[in-house]
Formats: sequence, C-alpha cells, structure tokens
Amino acid sequence: MIPLDPEFLRRPLAHRALHDLAQGRPENSRAAIRAAISAGYGIEIDVQPSVDGVPMVFHDYRLGRLTGQEGAIRQLTASALGAIHLTGSNEGIPTLSEVLDLVAGKVPLLIEIKDQDGAMGPDVGPLERAVVAALAGYAGPVALMSFNPHSVTALREAGARCPVGLVTSSYRPEHWPLLPEPRRAELRALEGIETLAPDFISHEAADLGSPLVAALKARGLPILCWTIRSPEAEAEARRVADNVTFEGYAAPFPA
Repeated sequence: MIPLDPEFLRRPLAHRALHDLAQGRPENSRAAIRAAISAGYGIEIDVQPSVDGVPMVFHDYRLGRLTGQEGAIRQLTASALGAIHLTGSNEGIPTLSEVLDLVAGKVPLLIEIKDQDGAMGPDVGPLERAVVAALAGYAGPVALMSFNPHSVTALREAGARCPVGLVTSSYRPEHWPLLPEPRRAELRALEGIETLAPDFISHEAADLGSPLVAALKARGLPILCWTIRSPEAEAEARRVADNVTFEGYAAPFPA
C-alpha cells in the first residue's frame, strides 16, 4: 500500500480544477488549474486518450458539451485536440504532460483515468501505461484513480509509483443506464476489493452512509468523496469522508 500524501487530506480538491465558465475557466482547463493553484486547492482532473495515445485532460468521451464540436475525443490526434478551443475560452484541450508542467508539485493532483472498456471490463491498459509514463520524474503529491477496477490493476502493472485508488458509487440505474445490472451490482458491492487493495477510495457523496464505506474507513482506508456543491453538503460529507472533491463554491480549509 502506498499512502496518500497528507496534503491530499488537508487541501480540498477542486473538481475538474477550479472551473467557473462565467470567469472564463472551463472544466479541466489551464485557467481553472491556475486558479486552483492560486487558491491553494488540490486539483482533480480527468484523462482521456487521443487517437495517437496521448493522455488528454478532458472529462467527456465526446467533444460536444465542452467544445461545441462533433466527434469522440479518441478519434483525433493530440495536436488536433490541442487546437480545439474549450467553450468559453481561447484555450485548447491540454495534454497531461502540459498540466503536469503547470502544476509542478505546487498542490496535490488527483488524476482520474476514464474507463476505456465501455463496461468497466478488462479491455484497458494503453491509457494507463501512457499516464504512468507521463508521470515519470514528476515531483509532487500525485495520485491516480478510476471507476474501473481493471484500470487500478493496469496502473500498478504499468509501474505506478504513487497511490492508486478506486472511484466507487451506489451505481443507481438512472445514473449508469449503459452498464448491465449484473455489472452494476458487482461494482456496487465492491466485489474483489480485498484482492484489489486500493490505496484509497473516492466515493459518491450521496452514498457515504453505506456500511461498506464504514467498514473500509474502520480499517483505516482513506475516504475521499465526489462531488460536493455546497457548504452544507460538505459538512455532512465530512462526517465520513477524510476530504472532499468540490465545485461551485469556495470550500474552506480544515482547521
């Protein structure tokens, strides 16, 4: 087990960086990352692959919501994606390497590897290897995570030298309509977590009362959570979670 750097438990984590479209800071943008650094927050980002295998900092599988352009992110090269402006800014989609250079260890960086199998299955590996390669030589608090347990294994097999966690959820059907119920049930029940032995979990905030989460916390596993959108929700989440991933308000630093 690789322990989380204490800064991951001290600094609230800005979800997709400190984004605010009204201020010209789209999700996962350089501007949002700079704002988070300036405020002293930790940063959570998402990674998807380009067609040429470059890890890109982008949440969605398709370009439309965040750029207004058609198509899937994995159909274009890193160069082409870098030339596509994020809606509400003049910035292109950044590569993970560009973001690592920008953060440069100033604040904790939590990187979510988006599922590339399509059903949380074993068809993963290239993105995980590319992310681990990009992190070679990076100095600063960093951790990796994914909803897909196979990605956790793939990151370790690729030689990740930082904590690797599992993103967990209640997997309600209305939120995960494309996943077959048997797979939702497996993920919901945290099947195989003993063997997987993640270094931490990041759990859906609305489900923090789960007995499974309580059992993991009782064993000393760090519990992060997603996504908090108000001070009231944060106060409730911190009854269980060791730290929060937040957006839409100024999260306070714990005393």
